[in-house]
Amino acid sequence: MPWQSATPMDRRVEFLADYLRDSFSMSELCERYGIARKTGYKWVDRYQASGPEGLVDQSRRPHSSPSATAQEIRQALEDLRRKHPTWGAKKLLAKLRKEKPKGAWPAASTACNLLKRTGLVRQSRPATRSRRPATEHVVATGPNAVWTTDFKGHFRTGDGRYCYPLTVMDGFSRYLLDCHGMLRPTWTETRQCFTCLFETFGLPEVIRSDNGTPFASIALAGLSQLSVWWLQLGIALDRITPAHPEENGAHERFHRTLKAETARPPAASCRRQQGRFDHFGWEYNYERPHEAIGLVPPADLYEASPRPFPRRIRPPEYPGHWEVRRVVSNGCIKWRCRWVFLTEVLAGHPVGLEEIDEGLWTLYFGALPIGRFDERAGRVYETHERPLRPAASTGSLSG
Repeated sequence: MPWQSATPMDRRVEFLADYLRDSFSMSELCERYGIARKTGYKWVDRYQASGPEGLVDQSRRPHSSPSATAQEIRQALEDLRRKHPTWGAKKLLAKLRKEKPKGAWPAASTACNLLKRTGLVRQSRPATRSRRPATEHVVATGPNAVWTTDFKGHFRTGDGRYCYPLTVMDGFSRYLLDCHGMLRPTWTETRQCFTCLFETFGLPEVIRSDNGTPFASIALAGLSQLSVWWLQLGIALDRITPAHPEENGAHERFHRTLKAETARPPAASCRRQQGRFDHFGWEYNYERPHEAIGLVPPADLYEASPRPFPRRIRPPEYPGHWEVRRVVSNGCIKWRCRWVFLTEVLAGHPVGLEEIDEGLWTLYFGALPIGRFDERAGRVYETHERPLRPAASTGSLSG
């Protein structure tokens, strides 16, 4: 009878008891228990050698494995992981293969398992995926097609002062253009930072940001002094949906790496913290392999923009059949002997009005529609559209 009515250990004990009684031959006994003679002799030999403990299942793990990862390979992985504790197995292997291309490096899954056994990688919980429909954004098809920017959460340095890191990245190559620790996230300091970037790298096509200051405001179309300046330079705006940072997910993920590498714990002063940012930026751009771009450093893909930073900004040009009005210092335009308020952010700039229906006009600043003007009610309304580059352009603002 086969060993299925009880546990295997119970059947082995019964088999050995019958064998010791010498009531059956080995052939008859094995046929009675539904096992091969080879198996019967194996349990008898184990019992005679070790007693009842010999009936316990033994490990099938081989004593040696010719295909096991060599000790020097494991040591190289562990040493590089300790040097870069935020790098995963793919990045570590890409770096090691670049340094020693003839090495017998294992697969990423094997390297990850080896690091887990040594405690250098902690098991993480599966990420919860959002079921919210994806919002369309401008796709980065090449360097400087889209720059992404944001302020990483502020923190205190050792001297008690707040540090506000402004980060700017190229969306295509993931090249870190700047990580600048500011004392105050003001429009003036932010403009100075972007001026240096534009002079060094040229102008991007689009800048993606959130809806916080100084990138946006509560003014018409969310315009701010900074975004108006970008529009004057011919840079389109691509803002994420409020309260949905996942729409700028690559940048948000970068902030997690930045915090782990440079701000745990913070430096003793803002100046020393900036030194950490600068060192991290060089390593991030020129040494650290990036999975999103084929495990090569961002510097391998990035190149400066062919659009230079202009010395003089020209006012926007509008089609001849549009109405053009200049916004005065209080944020109003003059329309048929009465004042209509738009926003003080556009003070001193001309806006264009295109009639789309009887008494209904679309307001433009350059190529960007910023609102609807109802002539009969004398009011301006939001269009509730995200400020993306429109299909048709009404002229460049920079020269």
